[in-house]
Amino acid sequence: MDGRTKFIFVTGGVVSSIGKGITASSLGRLLKSRGLKVFMQKFDPYINVDAGTMSPRQHGEVFVTEDGGETDLDLGHYERFIDENLTKLSNITAGKIYLEVIDKERRGDYLGATIQVIPHITDAIKDKMEKAAEESDADIVIVEIGGTVGDIESLPFIEAIRQWRHDAGRANTLYIHSTLVPYLKAAKELKSKPTQHSIKELKSLGIHPDILVLRTERALDEDVKNKISLFSDVDKGAVIEARDEEIIYEAVISLKEQGLDRLVCRHFGYPDKEADIEEWTGLVERIKNTKQEVRIAVVGKYVATKDAYISLAEALRHAGFHHRVKTTLDFISTDEVDEKSLAARLAGVQGIVVPGGFGSRGAEAKILACRYARERNIPLLAICYGMHMMVAEYARNVLGLEGAASCEVDPKTPHPVIHLPPEQKEKTDLGGTLRIGRHDMLLAEGSLAREIYDGARSIGERHRHRYKLNDNYTEALIEAGLQISARNTADDVAEIVELKGHPFYLGVQYHPEYASRPNRAHPLFAAFLKKALLQE
Repeated sequence: MDGRTKFIFVTGGVVSSIGKGITASSLGRLLKSRGLKVFMQKFDPYINVDAGTMSPRQHGEVFVTEDGGETDLDLGHYERFIDENLTKLSNITAGKIYLEVIDKERRGDYLGATIQVIPHITDAIKDKMEKAAEESDADIVIVEIGGTVGDIESLPFIEAIRQWRHDAGRANTLYIHSTLVPYLKAAKELKSKPTQHSIKELKSLGIHPDILVLRTERALDEDVKNKISLFSDVDKGAVIEARDEEIIYEAVISLKEQGLDRLVCRHFGYPDKEADIEEWTGLVERIKNTKQEVRIAVVGKYVATKDAYISLAEALRHAGFHHRVKTTLDFISTDEVDEKSLAARLAGVQGIVVPGGFGSRGAEAKILACRYARERNIPLLAICYGMHMMVAEYARNVLGLEGAASCEVDPKTPHPVIHLPPEQKEKTDLGGTLRIGRHDMLLAEGSLAREIYDGARSIGERHRHRYKLNDNYTEALIEAGLQISARNTADDVAEIVELKGHPFYLGVQYHPEYASRPNRAHPLFAAFLKKALLQE
C-alpha cells in the first residue's frame, strides 16, 4: 500500500437495514462533488459466493455490474448516487473469500501451513481492498461492512478493517459507525442506550469510530448528542443525524448541511473546498415541486418484497424526474390475480411493466398482462423474462400456436418460442453460469428502438438470463408484425422485440434499469413514460 488511496469503513449497529448503504452512497456523492475520485465496495458476511443464487424474496434484487458481477442491491445505490460503473471487486462475500482460501490450500499454495481466520482469511479480505484501490486508482475507497456489529459472520471483516488502520495508518483510514436512536412513543423520548451498546461492542473489537451517523425518525436534541458524544468519546461535531427522508436523494443534502464531507476531508488532509451539489439540489427541488402524476403497473412475482424490484422502481421514478411528473407504481402480484381480477387492477393504468424473473410461477399472469396491453394499446415495457412472456403471448394469440411457451415454464411445450441454447444445456451449476454482464448489440434501422437510443447504430447493456428467443420462430413472428429490432453482435441473440403499429409495445432481453441514474434517466424508461403520459 502506497498510502495514496484513503479508506472509509462504514459499519452498522443495533439493527439491519439501518441505512449504511445510503450513508455510504451519499458520502461518495459529496466527495466526488469535491473533485475526488471515489470507488465503493461492499463486504457481505453470508456464505453464498455471490448474490446470484439468492431468492429476491429473502435478499431483494440481484444487481449486475457491467463486468458480470451478481451483487448485493446496495451496489445499485452506489452507482445511482456516485454515477460510476462499479465492478465485481465492489461486492465480496464471505463465501467468495473462504472459497479462494480453500482453493489455495488445496493447491498447496500455503506450503503446509495451518489455515486460520487470522491471518489467512483476514489477509484475503485485505487483498480485495488493496486490489480495489489499485484497479480503480481512486482517491478514496468507501467500504461498507454488511450486517450488524456483533454478528458472528461479520467478525473476520471487522478484524480485517481493524488491521487495515494498523497497516495503513490513521491518516489513511476513517471509521464511520451508523446506529439507530429509537423514539419511544410511550415515554415520548429518544433512547441512546442501543447506540451506546453498539459502540461498546465495536470498541471491544478494537475499532474506535471517528464519526457517528445516527438514524432517527425525530430530530436529535443537544442533550442526546452530548450524551452519545461523551459515552463514545467521539467529538460532538462528528455526531451526525440521519433523519428519515421523504425523498431518498435528500440524504446527500442533509449530510452536506451537517458537514459530513468536511469532517472526512479534514481527517484526510484534503483542501476544504465546497462540494458542488447544485445539480443534485436542483433534482430534489424538481421532485418536490412535481404535481402531475403517471400511474404505472408492475406485474411481477416478487412484489411482496420491497427491494425485489428496487432498480426497476428507481428507473421508472428517474423517468418521471426527467418528464417532471410523479411516477406512481402499482405493484401487482402474479400469485394473486386471474384474468378477471388482473383486468380490474390494470383498468386506468397508463403503462404496464412486466419485469424479469425465473421459473414457471407467475408466467400466465404475465402473459395476460402482455395481452391486455397489446389489445388495448397501452404502453408495455417487458424486461428479460417479461420479454419471453410477451413473445409467448404473441405466438399463442396472434400466430395461433396453441401452448406456445418458454421451455423454462413448460419443458414439454409443443412450440418452444423461448428455449435454452446448447451452451447453457451443458452447464450443471446454477451459480455463475448465466449469460451476464454487458453485451453489445446492433439496432435495426427504422426501428423504434433505434429512435429511442437517439439514432445510435450500436449500444451496450447489462444482461442476466439463461433462456433466449428461439430463432426457428423468428420468421413467423416477423411476418405477423413482431419486429426483431436488435441483435447481439457476438452471438446473434435477439435483444429487442417491438410491435409495429402499437404506441409502445417493446421487450428487451437485457436489464436497462441497472444503468439508470436519478439525474440521467435511461432512454428506454424515458421513452416508455413519455408514451404513458399520452394515455387518458
